[in-house]
Amino acid sequence: MGTGIYGIGVSALRAAQAGIAATSHNIANVNTPGYSRQEIIQTAEQPQNTGSGFFGQGADVTTVLRRYDQFLGAQVLEAQTQSSNLNSRYELSQQLSNLFGDSSGGLTPTLQDFFSNVNGVANAPESVAARQGMIGSAQSLVNRLHALDQRMTQIRDGLNGQIQNSVSSVNSYAKQIASLNENIVQLQAQSPGQPPNDLLDQRDQLINQLSQEIRVSTVKQPDGSVDVFIGSGQSLVVGNRTSTLQAVASTTDPTALEVAYLNNGNVSRIQQSALQGGNLGGYLDFRQNELDPAQNALGRIALGLADTFNQQHQQGMDLKGALGGSFFSSGVPRVTSSTSNVGDAVLGSTITSTTALTGHDYSVQFDGANYNVYDTSNNTLMQSFTTAQMTAGQTLTGTGITLQLTPGMVANVAGDSFLVRPTVAGGGSIALSITDPNKIAAASPIRSNTATANVGTGVIGAATVVPGLPLNVNLQQPITITFDNPPTTYTATGTGAPVGSQPYTAGAAITINGWTTQITGTPVAGDSFTVTPNTNATTDGSNILKLAQLQTTNTMVNGTASYQGAYGQLISQVGTQTRELEVTSKAQTSMLAQVTRSFQAVSGVNLDEEAANLLKYQQAYQAAAKSMSIAQSMFDSLLQLGG
Repeated sequence: MGTGIYGIGVSALRAAQAGIAATSHNIANVNTPGYSRQEIIQTAEQPQNTGSGFFGQGADVTTVLRRYDQFLGAQVLEAQTQSSNLNSRYELSQQLSNLFGDSSGGLTPTLQDFFSNVNGVANAPESVAARQGMIGSAQSLVNRLHALDQRMTQIRDGLNGQIQNSVSSVNSYAKQIASLNENIVQLQAQSPGQPPNDLLDQRDQLINQLSQEIRVSTVKQPDGSVDVFIGSGQSLVVGNRTSTLQAVASTTDPTALEVAYLNNGNVSRIQQSALQGGNLGGYLDFRQNELDPAQNALGRIALGLADTFNQQHQQGMDLKGALGGSFFSSGVPRVTSSTSNVGDAVLGSTITSTTALTGHDYSVQFDGANYNVYDTSNNTLMQSFTTAQMTAGQTLTGTGITLQLTPGMVANVAGDSFLVRPTVAGGGSIALSITDPNKIAAASPIRSNTATANVGTGVIGAATVVPGLPLNVNLQQPITITFDNPPTTYTATGTGAPVGSQPYTAGAAITINGWTTQITGTPVAGDSFTVTPNTNATTDGSNILKLAQLQTTNTMVNGTASYQGAYGQLISQVGTQTRELEVTSKAQTSMLAQVTRSFQAVSGVNLDEEAANLLKYQQAYQAAAKSMSIAQSMFDSLLQLGG
């Protein structure tokens, strides 16, 4: 019996020692990232039948259990990848919000200063100093638009670097996970049923770090390995083998990096919208949903400003008596062919209406029969055109642009595509076309007069150039309007005048040679009115007044906003997105903390609990030692009796 008690005591010592070792291991790793609490699983040895009953044979430690909740672990992964996504988007969006919302560095003060100088010329059209001030403020406005556009380009370049770094991190984590998979499989094969807990923790921690870069899904295999998948199901890790991600230039936008998938030496493009979650998904989301729309919106403002200001400026006359030219120059839509195109046809685009521009980009995809145009902001089909229609040129309804295909030597095949970005280059391409202050067309090129000999009460209004049309070659040809008898009709004479008597309605528009005017009151037969060139009009500021009025005229966004209004919409759009991201990122961070606490309640090391376990196992060890001492005494007593 003594030897039996001795054996039981030894097993108790071993169990207590194992408990102390596991507890000490927990305490040592209390601050180790990803470590899961371990505890021994202790069972009773097979009892022995003595005829007087079954007597126990002691205890045995069957395994060391890792306290890990798979369900809570999956929740932590999902919360982590979403939190990283929102935080990265919020940090980047803050840069845009600060850029546009800056009261001194935004567009608002420069735009206000420009129109203040336009009004200065309106107050003193003959002043060269006032005109020079307008030229200087116009150049400052152009420079500010360039600076805003350049800053967004810098953010885009920085974003490309962040995408590259994130892709490198993903590949590094994948290799480490694959290496751990191999070690875990080998160890479990050597000791079936005995999991290498510390390696499992290291692998789970790497998967957690991977989820901070990109959303992943995992599948545990019977051999102990874990397969990792990304995107729409592409495998990243399978056993001890890995696939690789690459950051490559977009096929239709060389300024943007995209993520491609490399497997067995084959590179395939991934649908970028499928790469959700994590920092990498946040970078791609920010570029598509915040950065690109903001740069397009700024470009739309620049294009609208240049176009509408030019139209009115061209209707005026400068100090030298010449008709006004373009005050600004602006860019054209950026159209790029996909680098994977088989055909060599070239797609071109022109702007037909800056007020109708949407700020959206468009993808033109050839399906073998038709060219389908999609709005990239929501991937909706807008219109479809045949090859013949595209070659002839087509207006894309509701967008303010036209599309025209120039066939090449090789016809397009199904899958060929083009990216049309109508406004992205607007902010960076606007330039000042006039540097000579004398060429500011402040005056009207024509003037109307009422003959002093008239008898009736008829009065002619100011003749103005018809907006939106090319200037008529006879615009400044003198025209005389003489009322017939009875004065219900009039006859116009001069180059370009209509032939014969024309009906007269008081206040109705009279349009000749590209100008328009009205005669009100009651003229009598023989009364005459003239529209002539505006000679020696150095003090005339009638056209510059109309240019100044453009500051508050709704010429943008289908006639619903002014320049400042459109910029205000841009600030509001960016600010709203930033505020939304701030709120959601904070909420997600809080959710991550809650889920992590729940996970740690199961898997984390509690030092108070471990201290109690140490005492428990210490007392068990001491008690086992005492039982062995008693067994030794019993054995010694038996030996003495035998002697």
